[in-house]
Amino acid sequence: MSATETIEQNPVQPAILAAGGPREQAVAAALGRYDCGAFLHDLERRVAFRSESQNPAQSGALAAYLNDEIAPALAALGFTSRVVANPAFEADANDARAPFLIAERIEDPALPTVLTYGHGDVVRGYDEQWRDGLKPWEVRVEGDRWYGRGTADNKGQHSVNFAALAAVLAARGGKLGYNVKVIFETGEEIGSPGLNEVCAAHRDALAADVFIASDGPRVSAERPTLFLGSRGGVTFELRVDLREGAHHSGNWGGALRNPAIVLSHAIASLVDRHGAIAVDGLRPPPISASVRAALADIELGGDENAPAIDADWGEPGLTPTERVIGWNTLEVLAFKAGNPDAPVNAIPPRAHATCQLRFVVGTDYLRVGEHLQAHFARLGFGEVQVRVTQTSAATRLDPDDAWVHWALASLRASTGKKPALLPNLGGTVPNDVFAETLGLPTLWVPHSYPACAQHAPNEHLLGSVAREALAVMAGLWYDLGDDARRLARPR
Repeated sequence: MSATETIEQNPVQPAILAAGGPREQAVAAALGRYDCGAFLHDLERRVAFRSESQNPAQSGALAAYLNDEIAPALAALGFTSRVVANPAFEADANDARAPFLIAERIEDPALPTVLTYGHGDVVRGYDEQWRDGLKPWEVRVEGDRWYGRGTADNKGQHSVNFAALAAVLAARGGKLGYNVKVIFETGEEIGSPGLNEVCAAHRDALAADVFIASDGPRVSAERPTLFLGSRGGVTFELRVDLREGAHHSGNWGGALRNPAIVLSHAIASLVDRHGAIAVDGLRPPPISASVRAALADIELGGDENAPAIDADWGEPGLTPTERVIGWNTLEVLAFKAGNPDAPVNAIPPRAHATCQLRFVVGTDYLRVGEHLQAHFARLGFGEVQVRVTQTSAATRLDPDDAWVHWALASLRASTGKKPALLPNLGGTVPNDVFAETLGLPTLWVPHSYPACAQHAPNEHLLGSVAREALAVMAGLWYDLGDDARRLARPR
């Protein structure tokens, strides 16, 4: 089926009536944009931008996405906007990569303000790897799946939020009852360079009472989800460099220390054979009662294409969901010694591994390098060199915060379902910028699902989830007009 043909409906539908008061009318108007094909048309236009931030040759497409697509779409909703150069690349006057857009819609400075976010960049298209009949820069609808690069991450998600906001504006007669600010980046897929610096430099322009945005997956396609932050990440390299050049394994084996074996034992000392972290400094504090309660009815996996869970892997005494959302994990991302593709009979001179610690709030993450070095020294692994290469903070809004209870009630009212509450995402989004640099309570309402092939060939959005998400966000934006003054904290 082509994207311009009839959109197939799906059982994942919001339990909301079209008739009724202005809230219901706002939800119905948002659903109408899906049903008439207008939402799909917007997404087709946006996916056509080859906004690959990992490809420097596409820097023009990133700027065009902001100037030619997002700025006009926001202007139609009453926003004024400006594009801001990325300070991460300001050393080179000819490098205009990953710009930002800052926009605002101010009804009254005395009203509460919401800050929202999106990113217009995508990972590489990998055009030749998509299956026959699919192209990354064209939306193709096949049943409930809408294929195209960015449909799930993040063009489909911010398109939902803008369309729902338009519906609420119409239902409320052009007035929301609050102000809206937008920070839009085009470098999220390369680690959000410059985002923290831009938010710090424009702190007053981005001042708000609450942050509401969408990225990442729901816990499942059928269940609306709210998450409050994300695990942080520390990427580090371990290297054992013993000598110049390789030496024949027959002539020297048994007399020369093998760096691959040394590094293997060093890594094995960090995590036991069942995947539990064995270094105290890399472990988190105990899972709190509020986090444990939030995760109690969430089942990890279960969607199509989800891998089978290894029940005996990870921290003992925890459920798989608690291990992924509420605990720390240490993973080996890559390991190399010699030439794995063409091995020779020689003892390699060096070995190295790239590892990653995903961690929750309360972890001593700024001292990961120190903890590793002290651990290796204590065990006699003096040959192992440690280098931390990337760090991002973990964040989590208190699950008992009033904003959380408000958002959960809104999601339930729009869908008739009990939403899932994740204290934090298992992966990482740049939430620390909004929670710490800007000091905001952070609410994320994702519109994708775990098996969306995000970052891979054949990425897709589920049309049924997009339709329900339009109802969810219309309800949320509407309810904010009724409740923001009550919930906003004194500045």
